[in-house]
Amino acid sequence: MTTTEMPKVGLLVTMTAKPGQEAAVEEFLNSGLALVNEEPATIAWFAIRLSGSTYGIFDVFPDDSGRDAHLSGRVAEALMAQAPDLFEDTPTIEKIDVLAAKLP
Repeated sequence: MTTTEMPKVGLLVTMTAKPGQEAAVEEFLNSGLALVNEEPATIAWFAIRLSGSTYGIFDVFPDDSGRDAHLSGRVAEALMAQAPDLFEDTPTIEKIDVLAAKLP
């Protein structure tokens, strides 16, 4: 796979930090980048802040097998392990289809 391969599917994950846990959530999300860099099928990965305590992860893949590998990988495992301590509720994970994309 090359970095210019067009993504066809993705994930949109949203989560709300528990009060006072915003800095810990940001640190956790930043630490996920090293794990994602080890995933050859993850074309792009973004950790984002949507509002003061609402965060998200947006990532894209060339196909369902790449997305499934990510969902069973170390980032997803770490997210679910940390969820009770960091987030008000279980993170919402939505599978999405990419209709159009611009990549470098």
